[in-house]
Amino acid sequence: MILQQFSLTGKLAWITGGTHGLGMAMAKALAQAGATIIVNGNSSREKLDQAIQEYQAEGLTVHGFMCDVTNQQQVRELVAHIEKEIGFIDILVNNAGIIKRIPLVEMDLIDWQQVIDVDLTAPFIVSQTVVKSMIERQQGKIINICSMMSELGRQNVGAYAAAKGGLKMLTRNMATEWARYNIQVNGLGPGYFATSQTAPLRVAGNAFHEFIVNRTPAGKWGEPDELGGAVVFLASAASNFVNGQILYVDGGLLATIGKPSGE
Repeated sequence: MILQQFSLTGKLAWITGGTHGLGMAMAKALAQAGATIIVNGNSSREKLDQAIQEYQAEGLTVHGFMCDVTNQQQVRELVAHIEKEIGFIDILVNNAGIIKRIPLVEMDLIDWQQVIDVDLTAPFIVSQTVVKSMIERQQGKIINICSMMSELGRQNVGAYAAAKGGLKMLTRNMATEWARYNIQVNGLGPGYFATSQTAPLRVAGNAFHEFIVNRTPAGKWGEPDELGGAVVFLASAASNFVNGQILYVDGGLLATIGKPSGE
């Protein structure tokens, strides 16, 4: 019986920015658990089409759309189209995000605003749009992708940390307002994962690689598929009384101040 609570068969899940990296890993996990998935892109149609082909090659049911999640009108039009042509969204994963590594004292306002728009305002826009049908149906799951920077500061990522810290509190306030409608809103905070984007860093002798290995009790970078269980849990009936929480999948990083090299 308990395993049935993790099944997503018959569910429709939208993963924003699910065309690559950890977004794609989470989307695949949801699809493997039975969900029909929707992914959107904004950078290029070619990249979106390549992602769709990858999902389909694994036998997963996917729909893909171009959409700028910072544009309220585009989001409203896409959600209306999805609800008319595909069905109501049961699971929303606010994954789309960007980072700009610029010292705060040097950061132009336009760069600051872009990070805040994508990483914090977009989850508000998309969630506000999607949740209306969830409220009518008295059910839904919203998962906001937070970060280590929801809890910690780091050099040169001030805008990103501000956005992800804000997203943590937005998650809790969404849960506060929407739990009464049987809607669960939680956050998922990935640690440091082995993706194509981090490949140049994950080499012996690289200072950041050595820092992560020593800072993380597990002593390694996470593998993308190690996010799958957490996102399926938060998207499924197994988490029906979990609300307003941030689940960090970080190999224990936040639990410790780390260890000296060679300890």
